[in-house]
Amino acid sequence: MDLVKAMEQAAKGMKAQGSRMRVISENMANAETTGKTVNENPYQRQVVTFRNELNRADGTREVEANDTTLDPTPFIMKYDPGHPAANAEGYVKMPNVNPMLEMMDMREAQRSYEANLGVIEMSRSMLTKTIDLLRG
Repeated sequence: MDLVKAMEQAAKGMKAQGSRMRVISENMANAETTGKTVNENPYQRQVVTFRNELNRADGTREVEANDTTLDPTPFIMKYDPGHPAANAEGYVKMPNVNPMLEMMDMREAQRSYEANLGVIEMSRSMLTKTIDLLRG
């Protein structure tokens, strides 16, 4: 694999992790978003899945963000009898978003993004040094 292809692969990885960070940010922003009525569900956590695709032109595997799916874990029940969405027992369905889990996922996505950025920087440096050697 040449250096330009390595940079292209890393850029695709960065794009996929960027999509993941966007979804995590949406989850964090809606961590307290409840329904307005008893029958309305609150915000449901979303998860990004990834897929590997074979690039037949050069025989490499590329990562891409797949569809965003809803997390099937149950909603959290919180006692708040004064809330408009409270049921007869006084419980409100809260989103199934765990802020600690979201922070860990965000950190992992950030590290993956940084690793891909490092590949691009290193490839660029190697290309520049190669061009300098050819000139000299």
